[in-house]
Amino acid sequence: MGNVWKGAAILTAAALTAKLFSALYRVPYQNMVGDIGFYIYQQVYPIYGIVVALSLTGYPVAVSKLVAERLAERDEAGAAAVVRAALLVLSILGAILFATLYLGAGVIAAAMGDRRLAPLVRLLSFSFLLFPPIALLRGYFQGRHDMTPTAASQVGEQFVRVAAILGLSYGAVQRGADVYACGMAAVAGTLVGMAAALLILLFCLSRRRRLKTTGRTPPAWDRQVGRRLLTAGTVICLTNMALTLIPLVDSFLFVPLLQEAGARLDEVQRLKGVYDRGQPLIQLGTVVGTSFSLALVPFISSSRRQVVAFAYGALSIRLAVVIGLGASLGLICLIRPINAMLFENEYGSAMLAVLSASVFFTTIALTASALLQGMEREWRAAAGVALAVAGKIVLMHWLAPLSGALGAAAATTGAYALMAGFLYASLPREYRMMGGKYVYPTIKAAVVMVAVLQGYVWLMDASGGERLWAAAEALGGVAIGAVVYLACIVKGRVFSEQELAALPLANKFRLRLGGR
Repeated sequence: MGNVWKGAAILTAAALTAKLFSALYRVPYQNMVGDIGFYIYQQVYPIYGIVVALSLTGYPVAVSKLVAERLAERDEAGAAAVVRAALLVLSILGAILFATLYLGAGVIAAAMGDRRLAPLVRLLSFSFLLFPPIALLRGYFQGRHDMTPTAASQVGEQFVRVAAILGLSYGAVQRGADVYACGMAAVAGTLVGMAAALLILLFCLSRRRRLKTTGRTPPAWDRQVGRRLLTAGTVICLTNMALTLIPLVDSFLFVPLLQEAGARLDEVQRLKGVYDRGQPLIQLGTVVGTSFSLALVPFISSSRRQVVAFAYGALSIRLAVVIGLGASLGLICLIRPINAMLFENEYGSAMLAVLSASVFFTTIALTASALLQGMEREWRAAAGVALAVAGKIVLMHWLAPLSGALGAAAATTGAYALMAGFLYASLPREYRMMGGKYVYPTIKAAVVMVAVLQGYVWLMDASGGERLWAAAEALGGVAIGAVVYLACIVKGRVFSEQELAALPLANKFRLRLGGR
């Protein structure tokens, strides 16, 4: 059990670090290549997001379960057979996906409304050849309850990837390359990051005990391994693609729908680049919103007493609601200075404010999804993602022609709201018992924070200023909003004394306020 706790802590820290890297690098990248350059990269980025899900959260989990089952029976030869079978299955899958993207790059780019994206799609298709060994090695280590290689490869991949993307893109800009060449440089940086992850995993393998093949001789091919790997792995992949598949829908529908409404391609490209500014904001907000709630999931999964599991589950949902609501409303109130601070101007702030509302729903959805996976209800979590994608497609066809980019933003928020509502309703009733005594003080805290921030923004805007002033306004607003909101939450007894004691920062904050 000690290994389980240590492993969960390592993977959680690695996941948060990787998500921060993934969100933050887009700001300097957008500043280098501009809105159209950002649009080009963001059009193909969801494909990489799919590769991440395949190589990090989907098939590694399935492989680890199969390996752990064999090792629990002290069947090293059986574990070796699982590794061989998994390598064959994943290699075939990777080759099929590679061929589909490489040969169909022109068709995919045309469906996205920009045929000049074909070389980027073709280059990115090589990532599907790298994912099988990465996923297999991560699953093998996790099956042995050794989480360090997965965490090291995850953080290493993002660090090298970000450095390569920014370095190669800067070099392309300095050479006077066009924005599509900068996009190619960014995609190349992504492949460099994946190669670094594979090298890290191979290094870890060379330093650890290899699989023994002594014992009973396993069959050359185990149909059960292949079937379980494809079914369980695919479902787990789908449950972790919510923040990837919704942008993928935008990649295929945003440009064509707005062009059909009468906009020129260059106008739509620039607008899509501004629209994509919302993606790192949603990612950052969701990381903040889920950091505490998801940390409780291992306690729920390992608890032997049902009443304790229910208590942790209810607490995780309450944390998601409280933190997600505060992060979402704070972003909405401060979106103009944040937009100017990060992306050099305030263009598209109204659209980004609508997208910022998604943070509340994604925080609840991802927390509920993790709880359902912990209860081995992966199919319900996958169904929530499918519902969100279907809702996004329907809402895009309805709202984008009517309201343009603002309609597309509303469609994104609506899709995440559908997902959050479905997954929340799928939880056991005991997890959903937030109670009226928590709802009222939470809403009161949110209203007070919004009122304070609105007054703060009005005073700061009256003084004017450029980007540096916007940065001071944004950072000051974040600090003020967080203090006001947390003070109201603590004073309103949204969390009990025992619950606050489990959260060190919240407990210190409570003591400073003079709470009981």
